[in-house]
Amino acid sequence: MKSKYFNILFLCFALFSFVSCEEDDRDLNFIDAVSEPTNISLLVQLTQDNSGMVTFTPSGESVSLFRLNYGDGSEVEEVQPGDIATHVYPEGNYSVEVTGVNIIGETTTVVQEVVVSFLPPENLMINVSPVSGDAFSIAVSATADFAVGFEVYFGDQANETPTPLMVGETITHTYPETGVYTLRVVAFAGGAATIEDTMEVVIENPIVLPIDFESTTIEYSFIDFGGAATSVAANPDPSGENTSDNVAELFKEVGAEVWAGTVIELGAPIDFTTFQGFSLKSYSPQAGVTIKLKIENANDNMIAAEVDAVTTVTDEWETLFFDFTGTDFTQEYSKIIVFYDFGNIGTGATYYFDDIEQSNGFGGGNEVSLPVDFENSELTYTVFGFEGADSTIEANPVPSGINTSATVVRTEKTVGAQFFAGTIVELDVPIDFTTSEMVRVKTYSPKADIPVRLKLESPDGSQFVELDVNTTVTDEWEVLTWDFTGTTLNNTYTKVVIFFEFVPALAGDGSVYYFDDIELAN
Repeated sequence: MKSKYFNILFLCFALFSFVSCEEDDRDLNFIDAVSEPTNISLLVQLTQDNSGMVTFTPSGESVSLFRLNYGDGSEVEEVQPGDIATHVYPEGNYSVEVTGVNIIGETTTVVQEVVVSFLPPENLMINVSPVSGDAFSIAVSATADFAVGFEVYFGDQANETPTPLMVGETITHTYPETGVYTLRVVAFAGGAATIEDTMEVVIENPIVLPIDFESTTIEYSFIDFGGAATSVAANPDPSGENTSDNVAELFKEVGAEVWAGTVIELGAPIDFTTFQGFSLKSYSPQAGVTIKLKIENANDNMIAAEVDAVTTVTDEWETLFFDFTGTDFTQEYSKIIVFYDFGNIGTGATYYFDDIEQSNGFGGGNEVSLPVDFENSELTYTVFGFEGADSTIEANPVPSGINTSATVVRTEKTVGAQFFAGTIVELDVPIDFTTSEMVRVKTYSPKADIPVRLKLESPDGSQFVELDVNTTVTDEWEVLTWDFTGTTLNNTYTKVVIFFEFVPALAGDGSVYYFDDIELAN
């Protein structure tokens, strides 16, 4: 019994050994049939948009997997046969290794040289525009094909550090003074190649009306003729109608021509839409002197008009008016010419003038100035609303209490009007704060405790002061006073702007307000 058991066990072992040997022989035969990876290659395609994107298509025989070493220190990437891989490079030369791996781990490696170069920028365009309200600042942008960025040299510093400019960006720069500057822009495309271009920038601070000779950045140039010599000088008598620091001094030398004078060239043609005349402050050593004011075309001196005024006081400032009504305003005029003692040979006298500005051209009290009560039928009141305020001069709807006058200003803050909707009252004569720095106005409001903003502006709006005061009554005339004491009031303010219910983000609701009697307060 024991011998039989042993024989059976031996047969089982022999059978197992036979089967195992057959399986080993089959595996070894399969391994022997696998070839090493051969014909390894790498198709390289570079985009032409300066993105640095490269597409790799590996191929080979007896390959089950590709490994790509991009040669730039990045991680090795595995790619299946038939697939592609993409990689982004900076500009440069790279040795890319493609390794083919077969199913049993055998490898073959091929090195492919890849050169990534970017196209240089093309079609560089520099855009320079002035900054509104600032004669010394410019806005700069640039475009170029294939550009990824720019550097700007503004040309106003030695050893200048460039200012970066991104694609689609606009940057501003302020020059320290007038002059001609060479602006340079360099365009980059991500590689070593760049292109650049330059543009001449002319910074001017032109003379524009009104002219007060006070600016430290404007070059007040005079073109003298006939024996006149003109320059900016200190006010010889800062009192009365003219307490400003600087004025124009015109010396008419002995024997000067009867038509001796000076030309002031303006930076732009005069706008006669609102005013058809001028006012000028004059200081003369003699009364009865004829002053001729002439306006002239920039290129054709035959296109001109002139008006005379006569001095009435001696060694004292006065305001003279020149009415150009009837002049052909379809023409352009950008020169102002001043003649003193016109018609007489020079005697060596010195004259002064200041504050040349546009007005209605009427003197003798016919100009709109504080106080303004809207009652004078001989005056032309310039009153208009903006941003949703509808303003007109109308009959007083409630002539009672502190205001029984016949005429007032009605302003409706229409539904949906901007919170800063308001009314402008233009003056022909700047406000004189010599005796008072407070302004008061009679108002009539349907609402109490709402802010009313009063703003005083220069003719071009560049200089202003403003304050808020609240109403205190409803449907009743009251006096509101704005105290500008201590505020810079040495500017020329010729606009009074009134905003009712000046509350940010609060749109108009159709309320109607009235105001009257704008004046200086004690």
